[in-house]
This record gives sequence, structure tokens and C-alpha cells, in this order.
Amino acid sequence: MGIIVLVLGIGGAGIVYWLGTRAPDLSSDLSMLGYNKAESRQMGMLYGKQGLLIEEWSEDIKRPGIQAIIILALAALGASGCFYFARLLDVDDKN
Repeated sequence: MGIIVLVLGIGGAGIVYWLGTRAPDLSSDLSMLGYNKAESRQMGMLYGKQGLLIEEWSEDIKRPGIQAIIILALAALGASGCFYFARLLDVDDKN
């Protein structure tokens, strides 16, 4: 079960990254040059530094590379949990 979780996690992360990098990148659009600065200033005035931090995190989560890393980390955590509990069951069977 752990190997299946790990393989599905790697495959899912690869698909998410591949589909995310194929999308058009609009970050270099010159018409939006000053928009991010004004938006960040307004967010800072309304919510303070914590609001800016959460806004930065939410923007980071939208990037396909970060999404793929999160999927890989969760798959590795799930697979390691499966391997750990399988080892515990194997030790109980020997006794």
C-alpha cells in the first residue's frame, strides 16, 4: 500500500507540475506593472503584516512547483506511515 501511495503521489505531482507550467505566464504583462504594489500596500494597511504574510503564502501555493512539492511531501508522509504500520504488524505476527 505504501508503494502505491508513493507512486500515485509522484505521478500526481508530475501531472500537476506539467499542467501548471503549460499554462500561459501572465506575470510579465506590462499592463499589470504597478498593480501588485498597490494591492500589497492596501493589504498591509487593512490587515497588517500578518495579512501580507498570508497573502504571500496564498500566492506561493498557486505556483505549480510548490503544489508539486506539497503533493510529494504528503505522499511521502502517507507512504512512510503505511511502511511504519506494516512493520508494526510484522513484529506482532512474529511474537
